[in-house]
Amino acid sequence: MRLRSIHTYPVKGCHRLDHDGAFVQPWGLAGDRRWMVVDADGVGVTQREATRLVGLHATVRPGGLSLRADGQPDLDVPEPPDGAPVPVRTFRHRTIPVPALPAGRAADDWLGALLGRPVRLVWLGRPTRHLAAGDREHDTGDQVSFADAYPLLLTNTASLDALDTWLAEAGEEPVPMTRFRPNLVVDGASAWAEDDWVGRSLRIGDLRFRAAGPCGRCVVTTTDQETGVRTTEPLRTLGRHRNVRQKLLFGLHLVPLDTGHLAVGAPLVIAP
Repeated sequence: MRLRSIHTYPVKGCHRLDHDGAFVQPWGLAGDRRWMVVDADGVGVTQREATRLVGLHATVRPGGLSLRADGQPDLDVPEPPDGAPVPVRTFRHRTIPVPALPAGRAADDWLGALLGRPVRLVWLGRPTRHLAAGDREHDTGDQVSFADAYPLLLTNTASLDALDTWLAEAGEEPVPMTRFRPNLVVDGASAWAEDDWVGRSLRIGDLRFRAAGPCGRCVVTTTDQETGVRTTEPLRTLGRHRNVRQKLLFGLHLVPLDTGHLAVGAPLVIAP
């Protein structure tokens, strides 16, 4: 088994960046989801309700972020200086606010034009808790970015092959791995092998991770990550084959136990 690809999403919900290597921090890959678009209530705007985010290309640069989208001028956004943070929430139902720093009017106007609604861009200078303690079996405490729940998401190419076979049997088109917005993609494992890794430690290259639990999928997986077009798959097929306690499972949440560099091609070993 080996690491096939590495991906980050600098702004929560934006188009992916593909990497040959990345630095693993306690809260995930460096530069991953440290920025978030929020609405007037300070609640995160994601692809669940704004599919136009697939057209947002964000690149981390020293001291800030570069934004690009078709039909708009490129924009460089500096990391906000220390100042008065604003309370934001990753989702409306989350009750724990996170202190984030506003990026400023230029970024807000640029993103508002892209999404067709008033929004703000905020930066998470210090990763912190945004889920209640005890909500998860493997609680990462304050070590999480603007990710939904855990620092990292791993997916398995053989599991995607199995899902695409089910889709073909149902007369549906296959879906690419990009639909699942993983950070790490592995190959060389059998389909759904990751189900048996839950609660165990694994090593990728020189770094150790805890397999925290399976990932329940949402409507974002039905959104084409290049066009923003939304259908009913693969959620409908996952509902027939991977519905466990009302969650449609695909992928595995990981918590880093080490920090350091991770590279494509690194071997994956599961602890006994």
